[in-house]
Amino acid sequence: MTAPAVPELAGPDYLPPDYLPYAEGPFRMAMGLMALKPADWIEIDQHHAAEIALRNHLLDTRRDEVLAMTPEALDACREVLEQLAGFLPERFPGIFERVGSKLVNHLTGHRWPVSANVTDPLDIAGRMVQEDLCVLQDIDGELRLTAGVLCFPNRWRLADKLGLPMIGIHGPVPSYAERLGKPVDRFLGLMTPDRPVWRMNWSLTSDPTLFQPTGHGRRDIDPSVTPENAGSRILLRVERQTLRRLSRTGAVLFTIRTYQRTVDGLADRPGEPARLAAAIRALPDDTARYKSIAPFREALLAFLDRQIPGKHEADGSGPQIGP
Repeated sequence: MTAPAVPELAGPDYLPPDYLPYAEGPFRMAMGLMALKPADWIEIDQHHAAEIALRNHLLDTRRDEVLAMTPEALDACREVLEQLAGFLPERFPGIFERVGSKLVNHLTGHRWPVSANVTDPLDIAGRMVQEDLCVLQDIDGELRLTAGVLCFPNRWRLADKLGLPMIGIHGPVPSYAERLGKPVDRFLGLMTPDRPVWRMNWSLTSDPTLFQPTGHGRRDIDPSVTPENAGSRILLRVERQTLRRLSRTGAVLFTIRTYQRTVDGLADRPGEPARLAAAIRALPDDTARYKSIAPFREALLAFLDRQIPGKHEADGSGPQIGP
């Protein structure tokens, strides 16, 4: 799915961030939360206009798949829109401007109503930023997903998760319930508006499409991915996630910003091919299956190993002289 041609931001200030969140060493499942500076809540890069165009296209043509809101979430979603309408022109004054009851994006030409009584606030909010937005609210003493705009899902569907608590949302994630379920619930229950946080998540994919609602758990080998082309065929897909409690409604807003880059871009980065290969090898089998890495895992590892100085000679996989 491609977006219409639109002008883009240029210059070093708008290059995508260099997020490489995988780690060497034994696999460790952890929340990995870090304090979020208020000014860093939303990120904009050179793909802003193209991704906003794609988000508009998805919201116009596949609305039921990318947007959902329960009746009790309306006020919280209005607060999400209110927060964005205040933040964006202050943080990015060259792009966004508040003009009366409208927010204007001077790059794309969009003008959105942002008054307090809008009836479809999350639809509007989802067209403003490259981030996906999910709203969690306390329902009968348990935080549940009550609304979301999810244009760039990493193999999950909003309709399947709406109304579920965190442990239900993460049900397919191996070991989540045993290792993270209670710590996550405890942390979210204690969150305050003045202490937003962020974390990173990573996966690998052979599909460059940002809208990927299905595909978890694939095991069949993809013969089209080889050690020779894996670098250009496989993408590192990174999610920058933020969590903040909204001060007026008390809802928790979860944002997901998705970045993708082909793995061959790491080849000239000292140590990165080895670090990624080690991280892939350290994944437990159930986690690797969940991430759908199995179809291209061996081909990708062979590609990465070829980028590691001395690797072929050390393991005997390189060119040899004699019989």
